[in-house]
Amino acid sequence: MTWDWHAVSDFMPHFRDGLLVTLRALVLGSLLSFTLGLVWTLLMRAPTRWVRWPVGVVTEFARNTPLLVQLFFLFYVLPEWGLTFSALTTGVFAIGLHYSTYTMQVYRAGIEAVPVGQWEAATALNLPRRRTWTAVILPQAIRRVVPALGNYVISMLKDTPMLMVITVLEMLGQARLFSQQRFQFTEPLTVIGVAFVLISYLASLLLRALERRLVR
Repeated sequence: MTWDWHAVSDFMPHFRDGLLVTLRALVLGSLLSFTLGLVWTLLMRAPTRWVRWPVGVVTEFARNTPLLVQLFFLFYVLPEWGLTFSALTTGVFAIGLHYSTYTMQVYRAGIEAVPVGQWEAATALNLPRRRTWTAVILPQAIRRVVPALGNYVISMLKDTPMLMVITVLEMLGQARLFSQQRFQFTEPLTVIGVAFVLISYLASLLLRALERRLVR
């Protein structure tokens, strides 16, 4: 077996297209999962069970079914109900929804780790409930959970190849298409393997820098 640099050169335009799609799915999926996870966490702390119960059902279902099943359901079943979205939009929503059920638990742990004295101090100062959350509790909770949230960013990155099953040509999809057309598998698959390692490493460096900044 010989390494074909011409194949690598021919693959690079396809790789760039797949890389942009992968990064877009990762960034948007991460933002959605972080936002929804926080919403789920706050709703689960609602005083009425008529709010907590539906949220609990939705999040348990999303957490305990495979992401692949959710992708197929959203892409192939929702159009039968009149809800049609692009493949990338569907993929981003599926990743964001699926991982929001995990980030929800991260936020919950972070909130519970805030010392009771902080709650008592906010009460003593007669701070409104919204002010207590936005100025006292959440800043401390989120600072504590940045490393755990970062781990899920890496997990989401490694799950982006699943989007290929709903016709999203991310990096693996582009490599697979190129390989089938050229009957050359080693070069494109090696390139995307290295790309995943580099992106994961760079993401971990950025998250460590963010963590150090937050703990100052």
